[in-house]
Amino acid sequence: MSSLISAVAWVRRGVAERHPQRYVLDDKELGRVSTLARIELEDARTELERAHEAAKSMGKGAEGDEADDQGGDSDEENWVDEDDDAMDVDSAPAPKPKDDDLSQYNLDDYDEDTKTTDAGPFSNIKGLTYYKDNEEDPYITLKEDDDDEREELEILPTDNLIVIAKTEDEISQLEIYVYDESQENIYAHHDLMLPNFPLCLEWLDFPPASSSTSAPSAKSDFGNYIAVGTLDPEIEIWSLDTVEAMYPHSILGRPDVTKAHIPVPLGTGKKKKKKTKHRTVEKGYHVDAILGLSWNKVQRNLLASASADRTVKLWDLSRDPTNGMDDGTGGGAIRSFDVHKDKVQAVQWNEKEPSVLLTGSYDRTVRTFDSRSPTSGVGAILGSDVEALRWDPWEDHGFYVSLENGIVLNFDVRTLPSNLDNPSPARFTLSAHDGAVSALDVSPHIKGCIVTGGTDKLVKVWNVTDEADGGKRNVSLVTSRDLGVGKVFSAVFSPDDPLTLAAAGSKAKMQVWDVGANAGARKAFGNKLREAGKVLREKESNSGGLIGVVSDDEDSDAEGGEE
Repeated sequence: MSSLISAVAWVRRGVAERHPQRYVLDDKELGRVSTLARIELEDARTELERAHEAAKSMGKGAEGDEADDQGGDSDEENWVDEDDDAMDVDSAPAPKPKDDDLSQYNLDDYDEDTKTTDAGPFSNIKGLTYYKDNEEDPYITLKEDDDDEREELEILPTDNLIVIAKTEDEISQLEIYVYDESQENIYAHHDLMLPNFPLCLEWLDFPPASSSTSAPSAKSDFGNYIAVGTLDPEIEIWSLDTVEAMYPHSILGRPDVTKAHIPVPLGTGKKKKKKTKHRTVEKGYHVDAILGLSWNKVQRNLLASASADRTVKLWDLSRDPTNGMDDGTGGGAIRSFDVHKDKVQAVQWNEKEPSVLLTGSYDRTVRTFDSRSPTSGVGAILGSDVEALRWDPWEDHGFYVSLENGIVLNFDVRTLPSNLDNPSPARFTLSAHDGAVSALDVSPHIKGCIVTGGTDKLVKVWNVTDEADGGKRNVSLVTSRDLGVGKVFSAVFSPDDPLTLAAAGSKAKMQVWDVGANAGARKAFGNKLREAGKVLREKESNSGGLIGVVSDDEDSDAEGGEE
């Protein structure tokens, strides 16, 4: 898999702990980690058992082609041909063993592992003596300079954090960067390993209930967390104020039940395989990849998730997700909505109406409904698959939707029908990109300022203005730029600076773009900035407003070119 950045999230200034704490593997945390490790071990055993059963059903190794044809052709429409270029190997009778062979030593079973109850990556970790810090460890003679390390990890109240979901050489992780706008400087702070390919990020300040003891306790009502959706059906929530963490602060879902990463044998033939079927939908947890997340900024304990299992689920972060797992009563979502017929790509809460959700799906529809009464919602049929959507923060009834065909639509909820068979015209249609519009955001600082990013590798900033009589809206392109990030997968406005955004994409490279460095942008948004009470500081920069973080591959290529 090539390297890429699939999602970007900002953390506003003054939220992060000035001195993040290190992860502590104490007895309580060790018990929690060991529980998760036993689940993973049981998953591996289940996978081996399924593979063994599949081999047995094939006729003890599927000798010849007869085992492949035992089921007949009655279900032929559910099968697809695999690659026919497999090498044919002639079968021959096994040679008779010689009298002087080594069969007496039973070497065929030499590599067979003996089953033990203590197997697993964390089975004997408690046997390793661990210390709170290196100062207490007698075997470490070169002690660390705590003051220097504390200064290196310090995050000032004037700093932003930028979190990126990065996959490189099939290894996925969260990378946390510190961005100092006044010095136009950005640097890596720490990273967190992920179990699978990340698809979406959502920052939140509500401390989720957890049995973890490594979470900061200084701010009991507020924190600094990032929710991550991956190809797994579980949602991981990590504390950004803890460095070198081994496991997330909380996990939403039922990894002990779904075991979604274990392949289900859908066929036993050597040259054919059965088509993949949808997993059985569950109300209490997702059973497929998490494609979208949205945190409710008003009802701060609520998190909404959109999944490839065609459902949207509502989670209460104040509930401990591990309570009741043994009897099946806990660890579940409090609501589940099945308002779509295909994968749900995106979801977002309405900040002005905190009980209202907006969802978009691969079934080419967008829907908005009150989470207390989902059957009374409205929606619209679109001409293509949904890529991204955003409520307009400047009006409680308007929203934007970007599509796979390069179009961006703007709708007014008040004009949408409850029956999708009725027409649902958009307020305006914008042909934004040549290819999918995979990134979309609306500025929280400037009314009518939106950014789009597409697979055509361009990031564009648009200005939406109203006619004097309140009629038709005008949309104009303010600036367009190839930021060198490849196909753009994420573009997000800064929560603090009015014309600063971060973008990333298929080249595993992230760029922070100060759009205000563009004279045309300052002119286009000058009046709106003054109305909003925002002031753009003049900066002396030769970079055109770009501050970037390049991938490791790009660094090595540059060094090789210099040689």
